[in-house]
Amino acid sequence: MKKIVLFASLFLAGLSVYAQTEEELKAEKSVKQDSLDAIQGRIDAIQAEIDALPGWKIGAFGTIGGSFSGFNNWYAQETPNNDAGTIGFTVNGYAHKNEPKYFWRTDLTLNLNWVKFDDKDDPNDQEGFRQATDVFNISSLYGWKLSEKFAISALGEYRTTLLSNFNDPGYLDVGVGGTWTPFTNFLVVIHPFNYNFVFSSGENIFESSFGAKVVVDYSKEFGKFKLKTNLSSFWSYKSSDLSNWTWTNSFSYTVWKGIGIGFDFGLRDNKQEALNYAINTLGDTGATFDTIDNDLQTYYTLGISYKF
Repeated sequence: MKKIVLFASLFLAGLSVYAQTEEELKAEKSVKQDSLDAIQGRIDAIQAEIDALPGWKIGAFGTIGGSFSGFNNWYAQETPNNDAGTIGFTVNGYAHKNEPKYFWRTDLTLNLNWVKFDDKDDPNDQEGFRQATDVFNISSLYGWKLSEKFAISALGEYRTTLLSNFNDPGYLDVGVGGTWTPFTNFLVVIHPFNYNFVFSSGENIFESSFGAKVVVDYSKEFGKFKLKTNLSSFWSYKSSDLSNWTWTNSFSYTVWKGIGIGFDFGLRDNKQEALNYAINTLGDTGATFDTIDNDLQTYYTLGISYKF
């Protein structure tokens, strides 16, 4: 009986020491974490001052995603013998210059994806990779500052695809107006005098027009987390059928030496593209702006991110 009591006492004492040690370690960790947070706050403040300095700021970050698989005699699925895979990447590049009297911002967005599904039992099946996502956008914004937060500005923006149908369609916006920058790395562009040039072989579908250009752009780094979001829209004065907008978003979290996890997604609405798809791809020759289903266009990429 004495041995049992002694063993129980030692066991309880051990638990007490363990609990005390664990609480002490957690308390020590909390103190050190508070110190790290304070240091990171000072680093972010210094980086904000660096970003506000005059001169060019050049950089890029993006996402690489991919997967590959192969099956042989896997009878549980509809195609037991197949090779499949996806490859994709996104690049967000920028060259920004901020001076006391003016600013000049050039941005590039590129998103390319390929997919493959090869049914080995089908001799007519396509073996190689096929284009899945194809986005190219480059813009250049110049502003002459009337105050710290407002400038008169001019913008040129070009959008198209690279892998197929280059410049068919292609969109070139050129316009003037004003830019509001309420805080660092956030801007709102409103250009009521803008012409949207549309280049395409389908002249009876695509049409250039005069209208307003509205752009909202924001980018920010929070420690190891980086984000960029851009909403670019054109509102035609001639017809809402000629208006369009594109919203792209990029997120990345750095794990080690510029490498981490990245996620990109985009949304787009363009009725001219929807009509062109209905007529030239689906074969609906009787389609019109009033009869087509203008579904929301979307894409996303998830994979390894990089920053340089």
